Amino acid sequence: MPRFLTLPGRVAPLTLALVTAICAGLVVMERLTSEVLEHETHHWDEAILLGLRHADDLSLPIGPPWILHAVRDVNSLGGVTVLAIMTVLATIFLLISRRRAMALYMLVSLMGGWAISNALKFGVARPRPTIVPHLMDVYDPSFPSGHAMMSAVTYLTIAALVSQGNIRGATRAFFLATALMLTFAIGLCRIYLGVHYPTDVLAGWCVGSLWALCCYAVGRKYIGSGFNNDVVTLDR
Repeated sequence: MPRFLTLPGRVAPLTLALVTAICAGLVVMERLTSEVLEHETHHWDEAILLGLRHADDLSLPIGPPWILHAVRDVNSLGGVTVLAIMTVLATIFLLISRRRAMALYMLVSLMGGWAISNALKFGVARPRPTIVPHLMDVYDPSFPSGHAMMSAVTYLTIAALVSQGNIRGATRAFFLATALMLTFAIGLCRIYLGVHYPTDVLAGWCVGSLWALCCYAVGRKYIGSGFNNDVVTLDR
């Protein structure tokens, strides 16, 4: 019997929590997308972007110059190049370690997330913010933030993989907290750089976390003991 099940006819707490989180995420995303399409969030989206710039020169972000350099560095952690390299390296490691099912889980999570991100971007087709100058080059539609979404998918998926097996709860909490912190920071950087509305980033966090949860739930069910017991460590 898979570990995510307990007694016949009884739902395990983790399964119930996953289902609840996924349903809540769907409701939030549907509502947020509706508000964006109806331009209900436009006023406070622009107010936040303006609040992060000097009133006399909108090309200058608030804060000392070093903050902009730090923001750009953190922002790169959610870029396509960095996330693609991490995905390839993690997949190769899993294949070398003979964890083929987990390697497939990694690829499906990341490639599926990328496909969903692009489908939403070109489906909603929201233009990028124009109220403030962009502090970096951008080319695709704005909603949802691909950096925020793919950071959530990638880092939460990696956290799920390295948290499997008989490791302490504190260690699991550390991996999850690190993934959430990186995802949160990268999303905020996109707003600071003026390349996304806050609702773009909020949607990216929501969809990315939702997709990561869905993949985790499916992984626990169909990969079974290989997902739950195969520890991803460097000592084997």
